[in-house]
Amino acid sequence: MATEIPERLIIGPKEGVTYPLTVAYCGNCSMPLEYCEYYPDYEKCKQWLEKNLPAEFERMKMGGTGDGGATGAGNAANASGEAADGDETKKTQKRGGKGIMKTKKTKDDTPKKVCLSRSARGKRKSVTVVTGLATFDIDLKLAAKFFGTKFACGSSVTGDDEIVIQGDVKDELFDIIPEKWPEIDEDYIDDLGDQKR
Repeated sequence: MATEIPERLIIGPKEGVTYPLTVAYCGNCSMPLEYCEYYPDYEKCKQWLEKNLPAEFERMKMGGTGDGGATGAGNAANASGEAADGDETKKTQKRGGKGIMKTKKTKDDTPKKVCLSRSARGKRKSVTVVTGLATFDIDLKLAAKFFGTKFACGSSVTGDDEIVIQGDVKDELFDIIPEKWPEIDEDYIDDLGDQKR
C-alpha cells in the first residue's frame, strides 16, 4: 500500500534549479524585488530598479512572463486559468512591512514664539506649560529631559508642541531658555500668565 508522494512535498533539491539561490534586493526599500510593489513609495523603487537592474525591471514590468517568473502576483492570476484583464490597477498593501511614511508638517506658516503659562494642579500645586519650542526645531523630548534635570522635577511632552514641567518655574525659564538655545531671544518668549488646562 505504497502511495506516491506529491512533488510539492518532497524535501531536497529540485530539478532544474541551480543552488545556492541568489536573491536580488532593492536598494530603495531593502526588500526582495518581488515585494517592492507593496512598499508605500513604489515609484522610487521602480526608478532604482530601472537604473541599476534594467533586465529585472523589464521582467517585473512584463508581469513575470519571462523565464522563471519573477513576480508571484503576475503568475498567480495566469496559473489559475483566468485571462488577464486589460485593467492594470492593483490594490497596494495596507498592512505590514514598513508602512506608509508620514510626511513632516511644515512649520513655516506658524509664528516663531515660545509661550509660557502656569496652570493650577490641585489646591496649592501648579505646573508650567511651555509651548512653541518646536517652531525653532528643538527636540521636545531632549528639552523636557533638560528641564527635568535642571529643576529636579518631572517634565514631559504632552502634545505635539507642548512640554509640562511640574512646579512653578516660569520666571526661571525666561533666563534659562535663551541661555540653553541662543537662537531664541527673550523677545520671542511670551508670558501668558495663569491659564486653565
